[in-house]
Amino acid sequence: MFESAEIGHQIDKESYEAAVPALREALLEAQYELRQQARFPVLVLISGIEGAGKGETVKLLNEWMDPRLIEVSTFDQQTDEELARPPVWRYWRQLPPKGRIGIFFGNWYSQMLQARVHERIDDARLDQAIDGAERLERMLSDEGALIFKFWFHLSKKRMKERLALLKDDPLHSWRLSPLDWQQSKTYGKFVRYGERVLRRSSRDFAPWYVIEGSDANYRSLSVGRILLDGLQAALGHRGRPAHRPHAAPLVSSVDNRALLDSLDMTQALAKPDYQRLLIAEQARLALLMRDKRIRRHALVAVFEGNDAAGKGSSIRRVAAALDPRQYRIAQIAAPTEEERAQPYLWRFWRHIPPRGKFTIFDRSWYGRVLVERVERLCSEADWLRAYGEINDFEEQLNDAGVVLVKFWLAIDRETQLVRFKEREATPFKRFKITEEDWRNRDKWEDYSDAVGDMVDRTSSEIAPWTLVEANDKRFARVKILRTLNDALEKALRG
Repeated sequence: MFESAEIGHQIDKESYEAAVPALREALLEAQYELRQQARFPVLVLISGIEGAGKGETVKLLNEWMDPRLIEVSTFDQQTDEELARPPVWRYWRQLPPKGRIGIFFGNWYSQMLQARVHERIDDARLDQAIDGAERLERMLSDEGALIFKFWFHLSKKRMKERLALLKDDPLHSWRLSPLDWQQSKTYGKFVRYGERVLRRSSRDFAPWYVIEGSDANYRSLSVGRILLDGLQAALGHRGRPAHRPHAAPLVSSVDNRALLDSLDMTQALAKPDYQRLLIAEQARLALLMRDKRIRRHALVAVFEGNDAAGKGSSIRRVAAALDPRQYRIAQIAAPTEEERAQPYLWRFWRHIPPRGKFTIFDRSWYGRVLVERVERLCSEADWLRAYGEINDFEEQLNDAGVVLVKFWLAIDRETQLVRFKEREATPFKRFKITEEDWRNRDKWEDYSDAVGDMVDRTSSEIAPWTLVEANDKRFARVKILRTLNDALEKALRG
């Protein structure tokens, strides 16, 4: 879920200074219009990794905007007064009035995360706390509040670099707090439970935005632009903006660098190596699917990817390792009349296998946030809401013992063009290429944006995405088989 926030986004000084004046002016205009209309409050929740720039960014927002209309609240240890009342009382009394912006440090998410990291609560209680926070936010949204939730992120490597740098700098070592050192020791737990919080609590009415914090210019512009877009959308909406969805990516990018661009597409396998590794991984999968422990699990593999990325040929290599009685392939196309009459996920639930069996999805429930999003076959509210629904769906599968493995097969535009032309020139492959494929190619950038957002919002510890560099089909097939085997082995050992 934090993949795109660890790839090193940067904005150079010249570009930053050129962008700031217009952004400041627009933010101020939106802030004053918010005050003038006084139709709804704005609540900004600040969470994330220590040292990722939370305080610096909020300080900058107060400089860019009118600080008289911003109320910043910090929630540390509960006071005796607060302990004498229900836990959410302390937050209720600090909520901003209509026409103003409230910024919460140490909010309900910070409290529950610290409690879980230090084992004062267990997973069940953490989930209860998350559900309570979601209900609170839904209620606030229904009352008209516009809610932004920012997670400021640093990779473990960058966090350690920051600590080392500040520790040896006598002029800035004071900036290190006990919490910085504490979190350096519990980073893994904090990120793991943080992912759980984001996955379970990001909804269309109160989505999370992950901000990479290593570059001050990048994080400042990212936060400023997300706030501006959300404010302008809500202010321009007639009537109450309670159900106005956010459309910005989970991980905002202002330097035009996408997640798929970070893949090394030159990876390849020589034919002799491919033959040896393919046979080894297929044999490994065959043995795993015959293991008695598989009776406690089911296996589901999701294949998504660019047109002509090799999904079909990869699926054939997986199926070739198995007894046909062990698996089935669900090829997902446009919904039928029967399926359209049901909730969106209904048609996928029908294909979930029993324990001991394997279902391969050739396309999947992710069509809603890919094809339907880009082609505008559903509303913006529908595909934004789908991220949360998909995460809930996959969590239910995981809780039931289903091993879920998700693949995105990625190729570059040049490779796709070569394969399209090859299909047109080969009689027995012409059925694979359609006018729709060429039309989809014209929307390459839109699909790339949708894929990046999909991975960021739905790649989690329980159901991670595996991005497969598929310019070389041999390399892709072996990586897919190996990933399936690793996931299945891990489940069987558990």
